[in-house]
Parts: sequence; structure tokens; C-alpha cells
Amino acid sequence: MTAVLYAAADGGNSKTDVVLGDTDGRILSRVTGPTTSPHAVGLPAALAQLAELVGKARAVAPDRPLAQLSVYVAGADLPVEVERLNAEVGALGLAERVTVDNDLFALLRAGTAEPDAVGVVCGAGINAVGRRADGATSRFPALGQLTGDWGGGQHLAALALYHAARDEDGRGPATALTDAVRLHFGRSTVEDVSIALHLGELPAGRLDELSQVLFTVAAAGDPVASRVVRRQADEIEALVRVAAGRLGLLDQRYTVVLGGGVLTARHPQLHDDVAARVGALSPHAALTVLDAPPVAGAALLALDALHGAPCPPGLEAAVRRGIPL
Repeated sequence: MTAVLYAAADGGNSKTDVVLGDTDGRILSRVTGPTTSPHAVGLPAALAQLAELVGKARAVAPDRPLAQLSVYVAGADLPVEVERLNAEVGALGLAERVTVDNDLFALLRAGTAEPDAVGVVCGAGINAVGRRADGATSRFPALGQLTGDWGGGQHLAALALYHAARDEDGRGPATALTDAVRLHFGRSTVEDVSIALHLGELPAGRLDELSQVLFTVAAAGDPVASRVVRRQADEIEALVRVAAGRLGLLDQRYTVVLGGGVLTARHPQLHDDVAARVGALSPHAALTVLDAPPVAGAALLALDALHGAPCPPGLEAAVRRGIPL
């Protein structure tokens, strides 16, 4: 019997990863391109970019029909957004069947095959989702401060500069962040760093580098930096507690998947704190750190959809081998 083709996409805030595979577990192509997040580039541009990337992935088998297209994209946060994206991507006519949802579901599937699970991503921003074996899900609007969000790499970086500036001018407590920030950018003062960022002398994107500076200073014992890291752990614990609690999983066996650059870096102060908190919150929970690309989760979700159930373990193993990190 001829294997059926599917395409799967993981569209993050910075890039989109697309794979073409088949139901025998082969990965036929993989292409990467710009973000397809509607929040980042607008819906028309996102749709056009997605169609182009899927077309490139299909170049190895242009005449074979595509049975399933599974797209997991940043910015599909609200039910109305998910519904609209499913309709708009379906209207492109790229595949016989289309599924579109938030990119965290791809991350979660990449992290575990367990049906009861919670995924927390802490990269540039922060978010969480949960799923239960019966298909129920838990999610957050994830609209930043509008919906009560706190943390993520960009926020941590901004806080590093904030505390350094307040130490330098006397409004805040003393912190080793002050010297670390100015030395990182090779400037005489933190004020010089802030002004250079404001005037564009330093590219705005370089501010994000201070997330790593924060963790380095915290690891050396600085109380101000350490307090920020503990606050990040508070937020991750809260996301797990609420997502798992909504699904009735707190006292059950389930898996917590940690993803995104801040969490996959395994900064000891943050990781060990989060692990201890999850253990106290849910003694039967297993904690894992993502070690596969989220597009692998998107591919597995596409195969799950084609099978009408989680794909067989052998097939899953083949897909994971075919999509290295």
C-alpha cells in the first residue's frame, strides 16, 4: 500500500520549520523560513509565507496529494484566532485536511507521547498549555501584560537593565548587575547603555542578551538577580498549577515538558527550583526538558490525526530519528 503524505509546520516568533513526511515514517524534506505568526507579520503575509514553505517542502513529491497539513503557530492563542486560521489555511487548498493550533501543542507533543501532559515554554515570552487523554485542553490567552503574563527571556533581560539602572542612580538596591551590564556592552555606565539602546547606537535586539547576564550574576549569588530568577520560578509553578489543575491532573500521573531557550538552557538555579516546585505540587508528575525540535511534534500530531489515535511507537521513533534537533 502506498504511503500517504503529510506536511507539518512549526511557526515560532522568529522562524518557521516545515517537514514533508509519509505514513511509513520517512521524512522526505525539511525547509526553514521566516516566521508565519500572524501577530508578527499579519495574516495575509503569514498565509503567503506558509504556502511558499509548504510548496518548497513538497518539491520532492509535487504530484502526490497531501492528505494532512498540520500547522502549529505562535499567535494562535484565542479560540477565535484558531478558528479563523483553520478556515484561512484550509482555503489555501494545500491539503485534503488541515489542522491549525498554537505552537505550544507541537512543543508538548515533541516533548512527550504521554496523553496527560502540561507544557511550559519560556523563550522570548512565556506560555503554557495542558492536554488530557480524553482530548480536553487547558490554555492561556497569552497576550502579555493584558492577560497577566510575567516573564520570558525578553522580560528577564529588561529587568536586568532595570535593576542595574536603579542601582547606578541610587533609586534601587546595590547589585552586581550594574557592572555586568555595562561591561557586557563595553560602556562606561549603565546610563550609557540605556541611551545607546534608545538612540539605536546599540541594536534593540541586543537587549535580549541580558537574559544570560542575569542568570550568570544570579549564579554568583547576587541577591537582586537571584530574586528575579526566583520570581520566574514562581510564574512557571503557577502556570503548571493552573494548567494541570483545570484538567484535574495535579494528583495524577502526568508529564511536565519544559521548552524554550530559557528553560532548555537548564540554568541550575532556575531548573532546580522548578523541579522542586513541580515535585511538591504533583508528586506523581514526571518532569522533562525538550530535546527534540517542535516541528517533530507537529509531524507526530499530523500522523496522530491520520491514524485517528497516537501513532505506533515504531513510527514515532522513526520520525524522531528523521528530524534531529
